[in-house]
Amino acid sequence: MFALLVASYSQFLYLYEVICLTLNHKKMKKYLVEGVGTMFLVLLACGSAVLAGPAIGTLGVGICFGLVLLCLCYAIGGVSGCHVNPAVSIAMLLSGRMNIGECVGYVLSQLVGAAVGGALLAWFVCLAPEYNFGGVTDNGGVVSSLATNVLQPGSTVGLAILAEVLLTFFFVFVILCATDAKKGAGNFAGVAIGLALGLVNIVGIPVDNCSVNPARSFGPALFGGGAGMCDLWIMVVGPIAGAIIAALCYKALVACKK
Repeated sequence: MFALLVASYSQFLYLYEVICLTLNHKKMKKYLVEGVGTMFLVLLACGSAVLAGPAIGTLGVGICFGLVLLCLCYAIGGVSGCHVNPAVSIAMLLSGRMNIGECVGYVLSQLVGAAVGGALLAWFVCLAPEYNFGGVTDNGGVVSSLATNVLQPGSTVGLAILAEVLLTFFFVFVILCATDAKKGAGNFAGVAIGLALGLVNIVGIPVDNCSVNPARSFGPALFGGGAGMCDLWIMVVGPIAGAIIAALCYKALVACKK
C-alpha cells in the first residue's frame, strides 16, 4: 500500500512538472490555488449546511460562508487574488485587471475545484446514511441534497434570477471597490468581502440556497441529484449578469473619481 502511494505521488509530481513546463509557472500556481480555494469553499461552506445545517440554521450557514471566504482571502489572496468564483473573474476581466486567457484558466480551475469539493461532500453522505444531514431540499417530491442551488419551496424562476442578479451585483461590487489599488480597503479588503458573502447568503438561502457563484453551484449539482442540473442555468445567468452590472458600475465610479 505504501509503495502504491509513493508511486502515485511520483506520478503526480511528474505530471505537475510537465504542466509547469507547458505553462508559465506563475500562472500555474494561480490556477492551482484557485482550484484548491474553490474546493475548500464548496467543502467547508456548503459543508456547513450539509453537516451542521440542522443545528446552526440559515444564519449559521450564512456566517460560515463568509468566514470561509474571509480565511481564503488571506490564505491565497496574495497568490491569485482569491476569486474562487467565475463571476468575480469575469468582473475582473471586464474591469481590466486580467486578460482573457487568465480568466479562462481561472474559471476552469474553479469548476474543477468545485467538482472535487462536491465529490467530497457526496463521500461524506455515503459514509453515514443514518446521519442527520442538512442541505436537503424537497420541492414537490424532487429531492436535492448537498446544499445544491435549487428553487426552494414557494420560490419561482423569476424571483431566483432577480435575487441572484442583485445579490451578485452587491457582492462583486464590494469586491471590486474593496480591492481597488488606489481607493480600496487594503489589508482589510478580506473582511469586507467575507462579510458581503455572509450577508448575501443569509438573504438568499431561503430563495434558492444562494449561489452568487456558478462554481459553487456546479460542484454540488454534479452529485446532489434532484433539480440541481435543471436549475443550474439560473445560477449561471444570474451571477454573471450581476457581475457585469457590478463591473460597469465600478468602472463608472472610477471614471468619476478621476
